[in-house]
Amino acid sequence: MLNVTKHYKSWFVFSAILLVAAIVFLFVFGLNAGIDFRGGTLSEIIFSADRPEIAAIRSALIGAGFADSVVQPTGEQSIIVRTGPQEKAQHDQLLSTIREAFGEITEQQFTSIGPVIGKELRQKAFWQLFLVVFGIVLYITYVFRKVSRPVSSFKFGLTAIIALIHDLLIVVGVFALLGKFFGVEIDSLFVTALLTVLGFSVHDTIVVFDRIRENLRLRPGQDLGEIIDDSVNQTLVRSINTSMTVVFVLTALLLFGGETIFYFVLALLIGILAGTYSSVFIAAPMLLVWHKWSLRRKT
Repeated sequence: MLNVTKHYKSWFVFSAILLVAAIVFLFVFGLNAGIDFRGGTLSEIIFSADRPEIAAIRSALIGAGFADSVVQPTGEQSIIVRTGPQEKAQHDQLLSTIREAFGEITEQQFTSIGPVIGKELRQKAFWQLFLVVFGIVLYITYVFRKVSRPVSSFKFGLTAIIALIHDLLIVVGVFALLGKFFGVEIDSLFVTALLTVLGFSVHDTIVVFDRIRENLRLRPGQDLGEIIDDSVNQTLVRSINTSMTVVFVLTALLLFGGETIFYFVLALLIGILAGTYSSVFIAAPMLLVWHKWSLRRKT
């Protein structure tokens, strides 16, 4: 039998280390915003012959004055080139530079986003996350409204949000690190991954909380720590089975899904693993810690 409340300090310390590291990465490195958020152009270029070395392509572009260009391989014969905002003449020059240096090419895809639109997308992404979190608080508070003793419905809602912030920070911290050392950019797809992680994580947390609520109703007067431990153990197999099913699918997509969705899937995988952990080892014990703290305040 898993005793999560007995060793809650260990879980909290482990999470604190991860969160401090994530916050440090976020503030020191920041997030490497893609063209969705900062504006710019994206071109997918296919070579008729074998794809040249990425370093050689970068060198040719830098020599032609495109110092801000980011070149990434995709597929066996194609690349993605990201640059700042460009006029048509500049873009044509970029294609001519690659064509003259490496032979015939075909532009498969071209996307251009202005800086104003990029700013609007950043604001919309922020509001999306805020509204989802706010809606989750209202939903949990409403669903658990009949629970008043010994834990109020508001505490259920706020504890769930703390667990969600824990999950999001871990994902964001990892991508701040990847952006610094591997040039990984965040885009609207990354925001979609965060919203998906929010939904999955809160689902896992509600399953545990719902069993705690039911046991509080069936066993009034019993020690809250025992109820939380029993509730976690009653839902543990379901939580693990649900998460592992998703993890297997995401792992397959990570290995065989291609470079286009690689980092989207990676964000989902990290977030879902963090969400499964926080639902059991953070959210549930935090209810007990908050309850004991409230009792000490009253004495």
